[in-house]
Parts: sequence; structure tokens; C-alpha cells
Amino acid sequence: MLVGGAIAGAYLGVGQFQARNDGGVALSVDDAGVVAPVADPERRKALEQAQERAAAAAVDAAARAKKAAEVAKRQAQEQAASRSEPRTSYPVPKSCNEYSGNRAIGCALVLEAGFGLAQMPCLEKLWTRESGWNPKATNPSSGAYGIPQALPGDKMAKYGDDWRTNPVPQIKWGLNYIENRYGDPCGAWSFFQAHNWY
Repeated sequence: MLVGGAIAGAYLGVGQFQARNDGGVALSVDDAGVVAPVADPERRKALEQAQERAAAAAVDAAARAKKAAEVAKRQAQEQAASRSEPRTSYPVPKSCNEYSGNRAIGCALVLEAGFGLAQMPCLEKLWTRESGWNPKATNPSSGAYGIPQALPGDKMAKYGDDWRTNPVPQIKWGLNYIENRYGDPCGAWSFFQAHNWY
């Protein structure tokens, strides 16, 4: 009996003992007597393919989520833009020649800024309400200054040292402010109509 045990021990000590359980899974017993399943190449390949499919599905889901977020963002921007459209349609001037004085300068600068002539009626109404297009207009309570009513007025110095009296730096500053905050003059005018400030 001792001889049989030694032979069995010698057999187990050489490499790994392999057998199959009732489920057909290959098993191995190592030198310490630990039983573990033997890697089945077909099962490993199937597992790798399943993992690859899961990873691809995750990438696809992330791409779809990103696209959905972009669509939602675009829809929100379109809704915001529609809210910023002027509440009243205004006749579009045929040219800037329909304006005079500071309004004519403003019209030329609207075109130079790339807004288009259709934006000029909104700007004309906005700054008529704010300052009457007077480059020296001062709000006595807030201190806002000039045609666009910049607060503080010296912000407009970026566009010219003579900002206190020259309508050009004032209008350029005002158009830049409007573009950054409202998108265009009609967006600013619509906001002004709702809030009485812009």
C-alpha cells in the first residue's frame, strides 16, 4: 500500500494531474493539491469575444449619449434664440443711407461687425431708449455712460482714447458687448423689452 501511495504521489508530483468532472470541465491538481479548471481555448475565445462585444457596446452607448447631449444643447440654444427674437417685426432699411448722425455711424458699424442690416432697427430702438444715441448721455443713478450706457464708461477706452465724446469707440464697444451677451442687437432689444435693461 505504501508503494501504491508513493507511485500516486510521484505521479501527482510530475507536472499537473488533469481530469474531467461530470460537467465535462477539464480540471487540474497542482503539487499543493489545489484543484482548478484548465483553461479551455474555445471558452477563453468565447469569453474574449463577449468582452469585446461588451466594450464595443459601451463605446457605442457613450457615443449615443454624447450625440443626445449635443442635440439637447442645440435645441436649448435654438429655444433661447427664438426667445431672443424681437417681439415685433420691423421694416428692414434698404441701406444705411436711411439713417443720419450717430445712427448712420451705428448702421455702418453694425454691417462691419457682420450683423446684417436687419439688426439695425432693433439697435436703433434699443439705444434710442438707452441714450437717445447721445455719446455724452450719463445715467445719474448708475453712472452708465454713452450711447450704449457702458458701466463703468471707461470700459469703452479699449476702442479709443476719445471714448468720452466719440460715438465710434462707444458703438464698437456696445456691439461687442451685445454680441457676447445676447448674440445680436435684436436679442438685446428683446431682452430689454422684457426687463427694461440689457
